[in-house]
Amino acid sequence: MSGPPSFQEAKHKREKARAAGMDPNYWYAVEVSSALAVGQIRKVSFWGTHAALYRDESGVARAVEDRCAHRHVPLSIGEVKGERIVCQYHGWEYDKEGKLAGVPHDLFGMKMPVCKLRTYPVKERYGLVWMFWGDAENAEKVPMPFIPDLEGPEPWACVPVDFTLKAHHSMVIDNVSDFSHAYLHRKYKPFDDAKLTKLESTEDAVFVSYDTKVGGGKVTGLFIDRSSVDTNKMDLGYQYPYQWSNTDGAIKHWLFVLPIDERTTRMFYLFHFKAFKVPFLPMRLPRRLMKPLLKAANPLHIRPLLTQDAIACEAEQEGWERHWDQPIAEINPAVHAFQTLTIKKWEQHLAREAEKKAAAASLNLKKRTAGGADASSEASDKGEVSE
Repeated sequence: MSGPPSFQEAKHKREKARAAGMDPNYWYAVEVSSALAVGQIRKVSFWGTHAALYRDESGVARAVEDRCAHRHVPLSIGEVKGERIVCQYHGWEYDKEGKLAGVPHDLFGMKMPVCKLRTYPVKERYGLVWMFWGDAENAEKVPMPFIPDLEGPEPWACVPVDFTLKAHHSMVIDNVSDFSHAYLHRKYKPFDDAKLTKLESTEDAVFVSYDTKVGGGKVTGLFIDRSSVDTNKMDLGYQYPYQWSNTDGAIKHWLFVLPIDERTTRMFYLFHFKAFKVPFLPMRLPRRLMKPLLKAANPLHIRPLLTQDAIACEAEQEGWERHWDQPIAEINPAVHAFQTLTIKKWEQHLAREAEKKAAAASLNLKKRTAGGADASSEASDKGEVSE
């Protein structure tokens, strides 16, 4: 074998985790809302499936499979007209239901072709655009992530941060939940001296707690009110397929991963804070100033910090592809739990897909058999012999 094994070929936990996809029957963040202006189109991908995400002229975000039914040219390089998305090549127009609705050139005496492309459910929440990549009929049955702190008339300050990196999604989950890599962040010290105090697995989640020193940065630490926030411990959750952290109910984040393919993942972070203190003063920063402060902190602190994780994950991906058949000394039991959940969820998805295919094949066989029986009976009535 020249490279890492496929999921079906994998024999060990790490091999399976690094080859597993993610169940499409969840809501996945695919874009920052502010990055999709009216009339714009973005190509978005989920595990090798591509869609054209666009905002129509009424401001509604929509998504359709990324191909024109005519010559299969990507619609993501097309344009938007009203509620329709238009192919750049011949100008074929598709309505919000994915149906061919207009052809601007001569039809050569033929009727308008009957074409329908797959569309995807789309919603917007918390400054992000979400898509449901699985069976559309399940979309309304599956709840979206609910973050109470970002709801209501006075939501906490939050500014989305997104990254795309060349690494498998399981490496990202391992990274953000495994606090044994504090050495990587020794410059910024978002956490330090972590000791695992809780590890609990359920059918759909892994919950972890660490005793750790939170927010030790020389500058950012000045904005944390340690008199009212316990910054000596942190809780984390991998509630498939989402990840979150919570420091004393006052400093939180959510991470939403988008598995683009086997070695590419896009990450959407929502860091949100209940309050900041004014450095060197015993008073809180006015709420109206918190969001501007976060916008300034993103390029100066948060993005450089996350870039360290991105570089490490990409290096791990390269190492995995070169040394996948070598033993690994993984000693954090939480990482093993994350990988077990990822594997289990992918196996469950594959089993459901196999059941659907088997049921469809059985139905088709019954239809063919019934059709053959009807034809044979008709031939017999006519005195004909069927060979």
